[in-house]
Amino acid sequence: MATAPEKKIDLQRVLPFVLLHLGCLGVYRVGWSPVAVWTAVGLYFLRMFGITAFYHRYFSHNTFKASRGWTFAFAVLGGSSAQRGPLWWAGHHRHHHRCADKDDDIHSPVVHGFWWSHVGWILSTRNFPTPFKRIGDYACYPELVFLDRFDLLVPALLAGGLYGAGALLESRFPGVGTTGTQMLVWGFFISTTALFHATSTINSLDHLVGSRRYATGDESRNNAWLAFLTLGEGWHNNHHHYPAASRQGFFWWEIDITYYLLKLLSLLGIVRELRPVPERILHEGLLRG
Repeated sequence: MATAPEKKIDLQRVLPFVLLHLGCLGVYRVGWSPVAVWTAVGLYFLRMFGITAFYHRYFSHNTFKASRGWTFAFAVLGGSSAQRGPLWWAGHHRHHHRCADKDDDIHSPVVHGFWWSHVGWILSTRNFPTPFKRIGDYACYPELVFLDRFDLLVPALLAGGLYGAGALLESRFPGVGTTGTQMLVWGFFISTTALFHATSTINSLDHLVGSRRYATGDESRNNAWLAFLTLGEGWHNNHHHYPAASRQGFFWWEIDITYYLLKLLSLLGIVRELRPVPERILHEGLLRG
């Protein structure tokens, strides 16, 4: 049976994705050290913040404001995650919100199944181009278009920097027990792969597993475990109920690390005008009391 055009996989463009996962196997050769493992953990959470705060809440939904210089810095941080460029990411996400869990939703697990929503859609030939028409408010900035076009540049620089840092530590501080290749495997391949799959759980698992507080017209769920892994993105039913808010944990017990860090950045003057959740929104469309 022929593959439907919208689900055709471009094998050439998939190669970097495959190599990313294969690179994790290098751990059997390079071993581990505390500095390499903690580098991987630190880069996971730093870049998760780049995805959740900037690719998602800033570029996709404009839930706060920032200067053009900081906007570029946000795009670089998000781009280091190797989840393609900011315009590509935000443009596709805006489309998702317009038709969540309907036939046109490119990564709905309800329509396409778990594995397609988790990973298949991002490898599809149909979904590879950047949907510039959906992201015109940021596509007018040439620096963002550059990062979007050369989306492998920032991840490649990060990988090279990690290798160089590991080699320097091996040469100058051999007592820490790391090497260039070990830092590359842990800090880039393992950390980036874990980051990708944690992010993808919001597309897949968070439309299948969890609780629903609001009648949103889709299958978005709130899931505390996924919120922990993604610094607050797991409060997905809240988010689909009111995407304009800079916070997704609507209530005090819904821990939203990304929002807390954005509040800190606002106090430092880096971001401004964080959009709140209006009081009426908290009580509209409830599925339960």
